[in-house]
Amino acid sequence: MMQNLLYITWNVSPEMFTIPIIDWPVRWYGLLFACAFLCSQYVVGYIFKTEQRPAKYLDIITIYIIAGTVIGARLGHCLFYSPDYYLFHPLDILKIWEGGLASHGAAIGIITAMLLYCRKTGEGVWWLFDRIVIVVPLSGMFIRIGNLMNSEIVGKPTTLPWGFKFLRCDEDAQMAMFHNADMIPARHPSQLYEAIYCVFLTLLMFYLWKYKRNVLPQGFMFGLFCVLLFTSRFFMEFLKETQVDWEKGLAFDMGQWLSIPFVLGGIFIMVYSYKKKKRSLE
Repeated sequence: MMQNLLYITWNVSPEMFTIPIIDWPVRWYGLLFACAFLCSQYVVGYIFKTEQRPAKYLDIITIYIIAGTVIGARLGHCLFYSPDYYLFHPLDILKIWEGGLASHGAAIGIITAMLLYCRKTGEGVWWLFDRIVIVVPLSGMFIRIGNLMNSEIVGKPTTLPWGFKFLRCDEDAQMAMFHNADMIPARHPSQLYEAIYCVFLTLLMFYLWKYKRNVLPQGFMFGLFCVLLFTSRFFMEFLKETQVDWEKGLAFDMGQWLSIPFVLGGIFIMVYSYKKKKRSLE
C-alpha cells in the first residue's frame, strides 16, 4: 500500500503562554476571537465615516455584534448539536469557557442583533445588512484560524500533499507516533480552506460596497453573501469530520441542513431586491 509521504505535521499548542503568578493561560483562539471584533469595528468605523453615519452609533453596533455573535453561536451549538443534553442541563449553556460555538447560530444571532439595532436607531435594515456582510467573513477568517490553532473541526483523511496530521486531536495519530508515523492519515486542513474563502468573500463584499453600492439594489449584497457563504459551507462539510456522533451515517450533516435555508433565503432576497428596484424605476 502506498503511503502518503507529503504532509504537514500539526502539533501546535492551543496556549500561547501562561500569565505568571495567576497561572492564567492565554489561548490563540481567544486572542483571534478578540482580533475579529477589533478589526470588524475598524472596518465598520471606516464605512460609517465614508457614508457619514453618526459616529456615536459605532460603539453601540459593536456591542450588538459581539452579543449577537456569542449568544447565537453558543445557543446554536447547544440546541443544534446537543439538545438532548442541554435541554436537561440548561445552566451548562452558560459554561461557554468549556467550548462549543456554532457558526450557523452566530449567523442567526448577528441577524437578530442587527434587527434590534435598527429598531433602536432607526437605521435602514438593508443598508446595514449590506455593510455587515463585509466584516462577517473577516471575522470568520480569524475564527477558523483559531480552530486550526486548537486542532478542531478537522477534515477527513487525504493523500494531497498539503494534508495536515493533527496530532493533538487524533488518538490514532498519537499512538502511531510511537510506532509507525507514516501510517497516520493526513487530513484536509478544512479550517484553512474556509479561512481562505472568507478572505475572498471579504474582498468581494468590500469591492461591491466600494464601487457598486449606488448601483446594486439594497439587500442584494446580503443575499449574494448568504448564497456564496452557505453554498461553500454545504460542500465543505463533505471534506470535514462530523462534529457529533449522531451525524455519522447521515446523507447530510447538521451544518449542511442549516445551510440550505440560508442559500434559499439569499436567492429570494436577491430576486426580491432586483424586482423592488425595477418597480421603483417604472
